[in-house]
Amino acid sequence: MKIGNIQLNGDAVLAPIAGFTDVGFRDIAVRYGAALTYTEMISCKGMVYGSEKTKELLATTDNEKIKAVQIFGADADIMAKACKMSEMAKFDIIDINMGCPVPKIVNNGEGSALLNNPKLAMHIVKTLKQETGKVVTVKFRKGFKRGENVAVDFAKYMQDAGADGITVHGRTREDYYNGLSDWETIAKVVEAVQIPVIANGDVVDLNSYLKIKEVTKAAGVMIARGALGNPQIFKEIAENTLKIATIFKNVDKKRDILSQIEILKEYYSDRYIYSNMKKQICYYLKGMAGSKPIKEAVCHVESVQQLINIVNTINFD
Repeated sequence: MKIGNIQLNGDAVLAPIAGFTDVGFRDIAVRYGAALTYTEMISCKGMVYGSEKTKELLATTDNEKIKAVQIFGADADIMAKACKMSEMAKFDIIDINMGCPVPKIVNNGEGSALLNNPKLAMHIVKTLKQETGKVVTVKFRKGFKRGENVAVDFAKYMQDAGADGITVHGRTREDYYNGLSDWETIAKVVEAVQIPVIANGDVVDLNSYLKIKEVTKAAGVMIARGALGNPQIFKEIAENTLKIATIFKNVDKKRDILSQIEILKEYYSDRYIYSNMKKQICYYLKGMAGSKPIKEAVCHVESVQQLINIVNTINFD
C-alpha cells in the first residue's frame, strides 16, 4: 500500500487505540509484521499549551520505520501549530481523527462531531497540508447518528481537501462499537475516490482480514480490538499474504508482555507502566482456562516488579 509518497511493506495496520497502543505495544506489533502503526490520539491543544502528558504519548521506537501520529482538534490554526512543533518533526504521516465517539471529544466539536461540519473538516485538512507539507490522512465513521450514512460524500470532501488517504470505520458515532461494521459502505467509498482507503471494523483474524479485503477492495486494513492481546495477527497476515518473514520468528506471549514492559521503562514512571499493563495483560489472558485468579492478582499489583513476577509464572502454552 502506498499513501502519498510513502510506500508501506504490507497493508495491515494497527489502529490508534487510546490507552492501549502505547510505544511498547506498537513496537511488538511492528515486529510481528504490522505495516504501519499510529500513536494514541494526541490533543493538539494539549501540545500547544505545553501538556507534558500529551507529549509523552509521542514516544516511538526505531522499529517503527514509518512513523504516524494521530491528532484531534477542531481549530485548524492550533492543529497546524501543534504539527509544526519540534516534537512532531519525526512523524511521516499526520492522521486526523474525525471518528472518536467519546462525549468529551464530541462535545468540543472534535472527533466524530466533524462529520456534521464538513466545511470545517475540509479547512482543517487543507490547512495541515499547506502548513506541514506532510502526508495527511483522515479517519472517520460512516455517519454520526444511527442509520445515517455520509461516508461517500465525506470521503469525497476529504479527497477534494487534499487528504492523501482515508480510513473508514463502518459504524456511526451512535453505534460506538456495537453491531457489525458496514463493509458494503466502505466498498462504496473505495469506488467513489481515487485516494487509498483503509477499511476498519471487525477484523480479528486472517479470515476476517481476507473477507474485508474481498468485500471492500480497500487498499489497506486497519485492525483495532482484534490486535489487543493478539499482536501476532499481523504475523499471520504477513506470512500468509506477503510470504515474508517477520522480526519475531515465533509467537511468545510472555516474551511480548515482558518486552513491552521493558520498552515502557525507557519512557514512563513505574505507576504509569503497571497501571497501563494491567488491562493489556488481561487481554493476553482472555479465553485462557484458569486465568481468573491470575487476572485478579494482576489487577492488584502496586509495582512493575510485582507485575513481572506474576507474568513469569504464567504458562501460556
